[in-house]
Amino acid sequence: MASRRQCREWVVQLLFILDMNKQELKQLFEDFWSDRESDSNARKFTEHHVTDIVGRISELDEILRQYSHNWGLHRIGVIERNVIRMSIYEILFRDDIPSVVSINEAVDIAKYFGNNESGSFVNGILDNLRKSTDGSGTGKIERNAKEKRD
Repeated sequence: MASRRQCREWVVQLLFILDMNKQELKQLFEDFWSDRESDSNARKFTEHHVTDIVGRISELDEILRQYSHNWGLHRIGVIERNVIRMSIYEILFRDDIPSVVSINEAVDIAKYFGNNESGSFVNGILDNLRKSTDGSGTGKIERNAKEKRD
């Protein structure tokens, strides 16, 4: 049985593949699982994450732009960008995952797949997001955006 950590690593790998080579999710999942052992719960968790993240990619990227001051998406490494997307998704849309758990996992995965600075970079962006939401989800972000417009 795969741990949630392993599932998150798979999520990042799948998002990386999609970022580099656009393809249909069904085919992506079939190809990905063809050479990996996993139980149905791990696959379900992983595929649900990837499907939801892909479905919200514009929204997640806008939030990423907002919290990555002076860094365009094209300047953020592919690994870091997808780790951050995954964690933003978990922080804002998964009430069953505490934000500190998501951030810690994201930092560890960024260090594992990225370079020496990846963990610090990912932590900085996600910690700012966590502070601005106060654990209250997207409502806080929406209020902040509205206040800036008014």
